[in-house]
Amino acid sequence: MSFKAEIQAGDDTWSSNSLRFESEEEAMQYAEDLARRWVLVTNFRTTESPDPVNYQIKNGALVRIAQGA
Repeated sequence: MSFKAEIQAGDDTWSSNSLRFESEEEAMQYAEDLARRWVLVTNFRTTESPDPVNYQIKNGALVRIAQGA
């Protein structure tokens, strides 16, 4: 299990990308950062995902986790 960030921009549709985090806190940190950089964001949230964790935030930067590591 992992957590993902979801963004709403202009309508009721929630959008996400392929970044998955170990904790809800990391996913929320990423969602807040993404919402600050995008235009027309109306809302953001985190949700659970069945996908494997593939990113983490270290010292404020995104770090890709190698699969199988």
